[in-house]
Amino acid sequence: MTIITSLIEGVLIGLNATKKIWIIVIILGILNIILKKAYPKMRGYFGEKWIREELNKLPNEYKVLNNIMVKDERGTHQIDHLVISKYGIFVIEMKNYFGTIYGSEYNHKWTQKIRNQKREFTNPIHQNYGHIKSLVSLLEINEDNFISIICFSNQAKIKAKTTTPLTQTDYIKDEILKYTEIKNLNPEEIYEKLLKLNITDKKEIKNHVSNIKTKIKENKTLEEQMICPKCHGSLIERNGKYGPFIGCTNYPKCKFIKKIN
Repeated sequence: MTIITSLIEGVLIGLNATKKIWIIVIILGILNIILKKAYPKMRGYFGEKWIREELNKLPNEYKVLNNIMVKDERGTHQIDHLVISKYGIFVIEMKNYFGTIYGSEYNHKWTQKIRNQKREFTNPIHQNYGHIKSLVSLLEINEDNFISIICFSNQAKIKAKTTTPLTQTDYIKDEILKYTEIKNLNPEEIYEKLLKLNITDKKEIKNHVSNIKTKIKENKTLEEQMICPKCHGSLIERNGKYGPFIGCTNYPKCKFIKKIN
């Protein structure tokens, strides 16, 4: 802050009062734009840093892997955090969101509410299930050995209703330590295999991000055409307990739904 103040004072030297006011307004406007663009990245960086610190507090028998990318026949999968132990393989999807979080196990989209503003995002349970299915295939380990956990930032107020564990950064370690049933697993072997499967090539990582953006656009187009992005069935408007929504005609086999604002 002292550096910014010094820079502004340097620019204002020799200017009259009116010009000084305009220069200050312009500088503050530019700073506001920069901060708005930088804030999500800064929040993401510190959010990941804090959860890594919490996971590192686990006993030594737990093996932690962060920001893992693997590839199967369906494409690449970026997994936020993995904890390998004799009690299971914990697959953690981290969401550095704040505000109030609404959703349920089967909603295609969840909602983040900040004051009077609402923003939809993909159901993190569905995201994590895709990661687990990929790991089941690649590691050739039964799905029962995997535990899905969705973690939000400490600033989030979670009002989602699910059977899948939802927690916050400060409580992630406690959530993992709740599991005490020993599985028939070899943590060291799984850890080493995951290290070999992890993709570190920058080109592959860039392609992964590009594919996600393309997929989001494709799904949006399908929804506009009333085609289910999940199974390509037909979408129809329905009325539910909480108001009108769009659902798939292949329900209950396909549980895609989208709220109508």
